[in-house]
Amino acid sequence: MSGTLFRSLFNSLSLYNCSATRSLHTATVYYAARKGTRAKARAKKVKVEITKVGFIPHNQRGKDKLAKTIINKHLDDSHKSIPQDNVYPLRYYRWPVYTAEEAVRAHQETHHPSMYNEPEAFVYAKVEINMEGVKKNRYIDNFSRLTLLPHYFPQDEERTILAFCKGPELIKQVAEAGATMAGSTELVKKIQEGTVKLGDYDYVIAHPNIITDLVPIRGLMKRRFPNIKAGTLDTNICDLVKKFAAGIQYRVIKDENQQNFGSVEVPIGRLNMSPSSIAENIDILLKDIQTVRPKRDGLFITRCIIVSPPSSEKLKIDPFVHVDRTLSKEVQEDSDDEDNVAVATA
Repeated sequence: MSGTLFRSLFNSLSLYNCSATRSLHTATVYYAARKGTRAKARAKKVKVEITKVGFIPHNQRGKDKLAKTIINKHLDDSHKSIPQDNVYPLRYYRWPVYTAEEAVRAHQETHHPSMYNEPEAFVYAKVEINMEGVKKNRYIDNFSRLTLLPHYFPQDEERTILAFCKGPELIKQVAEAGATMAGSTELVKKIQEGTVKLGDYDYVIAHPNIITDLVPIRGLMKRRFPNIKAGTLDTNICDLVKKFAAGIQYRVIKDENQQNFGSVEVPIGRLNMSPSSIAENIDILLKDIQTVRPKRDGLFITRCIIVSPPSSEKLKIDPFVHVDRTLSKEVQEDSDDEDNVAVATA
């Protein structure tokens, strides 16, 4: 009797301990399962924005992912053969090289009244430049120039010039040379009072004899304050007025993808002018561009093309008839010495 009671009590205690241990070990598993289901439920509630893309043809898909191939813009056709006759595909042979006068005459023929009927069209010179500097992996920045060509031609634009100088006779000469407004200290007072606005004028030039009187309005001028480096301060102010009134202003721009390539398109005349006059303008333009050349070996001006819209014809001329192809060794040695001195004094 007592044995049966003892066995029943022992069995009840063992069942109680087993259920307790089972609940203790499985609680974390059940909690993790509940947590996972809650996370999935919250993820379902999040809205996913789908951006719709228009239809793309099969031959255009994935083109934006391809690497862009950069083509060298410094064209050199010296490896191509010379044409043997007058009819040939231009892409397979060297471009014919004309003189400046021959190129202008050819454009005059195409602009005859029987063809384009534009006898007074502009003539432009497209000049390509190697922008490499003296040191490797260094390039020239974009630069602007203003040059006075020997033969004037109308450019269909009005330029306003504000000139500062002292002396009634000099003021009169400057006004006759083409300045829009010329004056002395009284002009400075008008600018301070606001009756004369600097923004109404394209160029501001001055004679050195009045430069100290311009200090009170230096804050108004900012970068337009006359200085020798910008070419807006000169003792021969009458010639300076003529240069800004009738000169050609151009800007050489460096290519974004190819740092060593720069180009500029400059008007050099009209077709109603004589070819020799336009050729002289080209000569002065190329020589002016050559003054910016860095003192290094190799070409600076690489190519020059003469165009005249609306014609799409491009006529190549030899720029090295007007400027030197390379620098002399003496100039290069002088530049090396100057660099050494600069490094020593730095």
